[in-house]
Amino acid sequence: MSSSSIRKHAGTSGASDQPSVPEPSFAERARTLVYISRIGSLSTLSRKQPGFPFGSVMPYGLDEHGRPIFLISTMAMHTQNLQADPRASLLVTQDDAGSDPLGASRVTLVGNVMPIPEAGVAEARKLYIARCANSKYWVDFEDFSFYRMDVVDIYYVGGFGVMGWVSASEYGRSQPDTLADSTDEIYRPMTADHKDWLVLLARKFARIEAQEATMIAVDRLGFHVRVKTSDGVRGRSHCILARSEQPGRNQKGAGRNGAASTLGLMFGATGGNLSSFASAT
Repeated sequence: MSSSSIRKHAGTSGASDQPSVPEPSFAERARTLVYISRIGSLSTLSRKQPGFPFGSVMPYGLDEHGRPIFLISTMAMHTQNLQADPRASLLVTQDDAGSDPLGASRVTLVGNVMPIPEAGVAEARKLYIARCANSKYWVDFEDFSFYRMDVVDIYYVGGFGVMGWVSASEYGRSQPDTLADSTDEIYRPMTADHKDWLVLLARKFARIEAQEATMIAVDRLGFHVRVKTSDGVRGRSHCILARSEQPGRNQKGAGRNGAASTLGLMFGATGGNLSSFASAT
């Protein structure tokens, strides 16, 4: 049932004669979304109503393989469900979906949720508190224990018409995008100060007569915008970011510095000239 996502890349919605562009695989996108989020919806199998799913709001930590770590109480219904049957799924959605949640990214992890052995509790505790800081107030309560999902399969949806299964092995081998920690620093100025640039980029490179454009996703290879035309809202248009070849730039470990340099290239080094931006991509 599962298939590798190595050749699965989200399509673009630009003109049909536009060349394909490199994008992260579904596995990378899934890892990134799970990494940048902190809360998901955990569905367990109900003990009270056998066969029916039982949904719970669930904060989670992550281990080095992208497996979710949960801190749950024996008093909670989802814990009791898991003790009876470990099969579960975790739905993680894009935080900034805005008014168009069906056009936003989401991922469902399917797996078995089991108690973490005593030998792994200290590491799980450290990883969990690093992402869920308030848990330090109840992490040592007697009725709370750490559980981990051993992922069996993954289903990723990147928006309208962008979806597919990802194998657990490829998900585990992938890493979050290098710009994952800097997406907010990119979104804010683009949303607040550069909407007109996004419209120009959509017109220049995607050849779409956009009236409005909104950045909806960004990664190390580029970004996506959702555009509004006279005919309504169109799905997605992908624009490639310029890359820096200057000494000392570390694109592989870009992080926050990488985000700043990328935006600097777009709106600084190009001097506000779309043609120079085109030649740099």
